[in-house]
Formats: sequence, C-alpha cells, structure tokens
Amino acid sequence: MLVPFLDLKRESERYRGEIERAIGRVLKNGWYILGPELEALEREFAAYLKVPFAAGVGSGTDALALALEAAESIHPGKNEEVITTALSAAFTALAICQAGAVPRFVDIDPVTLQIDPCLIERSIGERTRVILPVHLFGHACDIHRIGELARIYHLAVVEDACQAHGSRWEGERLGAMSRAAAFSFYPTKNLGALGDAGMVVTHDEGLQLRVKKLRHGGQGKTYHHELLGGNSRLDEIQAAVLRCKLERLEDRNAVRRALAARYDEAFADLDLALLPVDRALLPNRHLYPVRSPRREEMRRYLKEHGIETLVHYPTPLPFQPALKQFVLPGQQFPVAEKAAREIFSLPLYPELTEQEFQYTVETVRRFFRS
Repeated sequence: MLVPFLDLKRESERYRGEIERAIGRVLKNGWYILGPELEALEREFAAYLKVPFAAGVGSGTDALALALEAAESIHPGKNEEVITTALSAAFTALAICQAGAVPRFVDIDPVTLQIDPCLIERSIGERTRVILPVHLFGHACDIHRIGELARIYHLAVVEDACQAHGSRWEGERLGAMSRAAAFSFYPTKNLGALGDAGMVVTHDEGLQLRVKKLRHGGQGKTYHHELLGGNSRLDEIQAAVLRCKLERLEDRNAVRRALAARYDEAFADLDLALLPVDRALLPNRHLYPVRSPRREEMRRYLKEHGIETLVHYPTPLPFQPALKQFVLPGQQFPVAEKAAREIFSLPLYPELTEQEFQYTVETVRRFFRS
C-alpha cells in the first residue's frame, strides 16, 4: 500500500462543488484584487479568532514582516533585535530580516519543542524590541509567560501562528492574545488556499490600517503613497476559496485531533517520543511529529513499505547558511540540534483513509518488533 504524506487533491475533490461556486462568484463579479471577497474573509477570520481587525496579505512570510513593520517597534537600519525560536521554518527569521530587524535565536523546551521562555528572558538586551514566538506544529508555546516578559521589559509580541489555525490556549484561540499575529494560508496548512496567501490579525486598528497601506504600495488613497510599502495583496479568488474552507475548519481540525489521539494511543508503549497534549490546550494537530534516535532507519523502513514521511525541520535556524551571521559568539542550541536529528512527521490529514491509518500504525509497530 502507498500512503502519501499529504494528498491535497482529495480535499479539492471532496469540496469541488463549493470551491467552484466560490470561484464562480469572483468571475461573475469581475473584481479580482482588494474587493468584496477579501473584505468578507477579513471580517469572518477576525470573528473566528474573536479579534476586531484583520488584513489579508500575499503570504505568511509577508504577514510576519508587515506585522512587525506595522507594529512600529522596529526601525530598519538601527540593528534592533527580534527574539525568536531556534527551531522553525526559515521563513520566520527571513521575515524578521525583511522587516529590517535582526533575528536573535533562543533554544527550545526539550519536551514541548516550543521556544523556552526562560531563555527568552536571558536573551533580552538593550536592542531587543519584539518577541516573536512560533506555535510550532500547531501546538501552543507559553504565550502567557511570554506576554508577561513583554510587559516587564516593554516589548511587543508578534505571534507566528502560521501553523496554528484554530489552536487554543485555555479557551482562547492562538493569535488573539498579542499585539499582532501572522497566519499563513499556504496550501498545506489546516486552512489552505489554492496558492499563497496570509493574514495579519490584531486588536489595534492603527496597526491594521498600516498593514493595509503597506500591502498596497503604502497608499492611503489611490496614487497617494504615504508609506514605503510593497505589493502583497491577497487576491479575490484565494479569498473566496478560503471563505469556503473556513466554514469547515473546526470540523476538519476535530478529525485531525481524533486521528492524532489514536496515533498517541497506538504508540504509547513504543520507544517513540510524542509531543505532550495538555488538556487545557487544544492544538489543531497541523502535523503529527514523533522523535526517535533511529529516525533515518525508521524512515527508510516506512518508505520501503510505501509510507511517506517528512522531516520538520532538519536544520535549526542558527545553522542555516544565510542565518549564521546572526548567532552571537558562544551561543549554543543543543536541544534544537538534538530535536532536528530525531524528529519526523507521519501522515495526518482529514482525507487519510481508515485503511491507510491502520496500515501506518501497524507498520510503525512492526518496525519496533523487528
């Protein structure tokens, strides 16, 4: 049997009629950029998160960069610093650079793999302006503790919630507890477009308005450029598709959680490290990562038996060639290094069939028996 890590065609086929009707609305309207579909998506996504303001942009990376810039805590060229995690997609750090700031990395918690708040506090210096935590794999970092540190040291918090659509922390949705948060709608996300797209959410109307100007060339009104903006507009077709998918996000996240819980139960007696799931938190289970010192051996075995896996992420940010320049002398990241050697993800998505799920579980267990 072949078990793909992710098959986006299945979702598209399942909801083909709804998606085609959404696209049809745009074609009928003839308005393709910054129109009514985007305005509706911004309202609906903000309401879903229970925040007052949202601004659609071209990608999750742009959402992070524009949120940082619009927060007005960063002044490009001043070597101001943004603290973030050592383990994430490189786009987290690239967005910090794009906003004109310097990324400073801290190590992660060995159990949760989220940014370690104790190390954040030790890393705060005179140039620190923002803390940018990442809710990795859709699990929550300790956003309350991070918020406390920000208040004590007079810093802004911008959340990287690009993998956390619908995840919660003690009842509140991630992305709703900070100055601003960035979401990605890359096709593989729990809420994915048919291309690239992103969103900035905030409680600050001024920040939202600055993002809207920055995404559209800095224009406050047509041909009147108030800011040095760029071009990062979430188009109407993607907005219409995302509106359609947003209606089903909670149901689809529930399926992911149920599958992940069954994985957890099936693997509980194996020598396989699983991410803890706190009952007070409700991750969206964007990915199902596991850890093993026998990772490469295990991945080869699964591949030989038709099961596709992926590694998230094989190289911590401080060791990426483009980002080494931002590592301070003597800095070390032993937890992130160890996790990067051991972690990999198993297939987990709502269209995974029962047969594929059972086969994956049986094959993993057979590896340990052999």
